[in-house]
Amino acid sequence: MATTDQTLKNYAGTLEEARADLVALYYIVDPKLVEIGVMPTLDVGKAQYDGYLMRSLMMQLYRIKPGQQIEEAHMRNRQLIAAWAFEKSQPDKVIERFTRDGKTYFRVNDYEKLRGLFGQLLREIQRIKSEGDFAAGKNLVENYGVKVDQALLAETHRRNAPLNIAPFMGFIQPRLIPVEKDGAIIDVRVEYPTDFLGQMLEYARDYSFLPIHNGG
Repeated sequence: MATTDQTLKNYAGTLEEARADLVALYYIVDPKLVEIGVMPTLDVGKAQYDGYLMRSLMMQLYRIKPGQQIEEAHMRNRQLIAAWAFEKSQPDKVIERFTRDGKTYFRVNDYEKLRGLFGQLLREIQRIKSEGDFAAGKNLVENYGVKVDQALLAETHRRNAPLNIAPFMGFIQPRLIPVEKDGAIIDVRVEYPTDFLGQMLEYARDYSFLPIHNGG
């Protein structure tokens, strides 16, 4: 049986990232999460929808230069989802694009309908992956994940430039320290480093012996 790398080829990575994001987006507004105490109200999920659309349709464009298209798989995945949902939402204005004081904004008018759209796209991408439908996968990525609204790209650069904020960020991982007693691990202590460069150098020093290829 062929793997998705073989059936979907250069689109496999983007489609898998999109599938993963869509699972999270679909369930982040599930009432069950409030019921089991994961979050206090569904407003948490709604805020995530707002943030996801803002990052996908505008903020991430600051990472590429005017005139360019999107190449990186994670960026393609995010724009694919947001651009597809925006297009499909237009009959009911689920997502609305508007301009105020010369600036572009996107507003969610119906979170439940938007969740339904995310569910539809999740179903289609899962079908594409399961069936190895290369043509449909290519159509999604090329039509929604690659092409950039150059006017919006220029506006994003213009609005971000005065902030002098780097377009990329790094994450510092917590350090897990085993607590031992009589040779057995009885607990794990969590430390939170604050030096990103220091942590990267630590990883290079302590784990550079690990292989970079999966031998499986």
